[in-house]
Amino acid sequence: MIAWVSPSDAAFGAVAELFDDYRAHYGQQRGYGATRQWLQDQATSSGLRISAAFAEGRPCGLLTALVVPASLTLGTFWMIRDLYVPPAHRGRGHARALLTETVSQARAVGARRVALQTETANTAALALYAGLGFAPVDGYVSLNLGL
Repeated sequence: MIAWVSPSDAAFGAVAELFDDYRAHYGQQRGYGATRQWLQDQATSSGLRISAAFAEGRPCGLLTALVVPASLTLGTFWMIRDLYVPPAHRGRGHARALLTETVSQARAVGARRVALQTETANTAALALYAGLGFAPVDGYVSLNLGL
């Protein structure tokens, strides 16, 4: 089951725990309280949407997406920021279900597109994204300025 989760939902704490696991998976120090507060702040102030896959009543995957202005078309697009399924739950279709639901929701509210990014070496994710119709954008370069 896939559900959108907000800070007022009973499942928010468990989803925040999973988000803390996601951060630790990528080498960040655990800190449930700070993680929960950050996730709550982002969900209430910046348009971050959080969805979770559930199995046996517990979250077993999560996705965050940011609704971003698409200024040239006077609309919005959705930028998938985080997608995580713990290793014990991989291979069961949770990531695909999270992505499919996100695309459906974005389409339902009239978003112009859904965008995401990942590392070039993340072949499993790239295969999943390509299988769902995501494609590289020709002529687009992603740049970053660390602060």
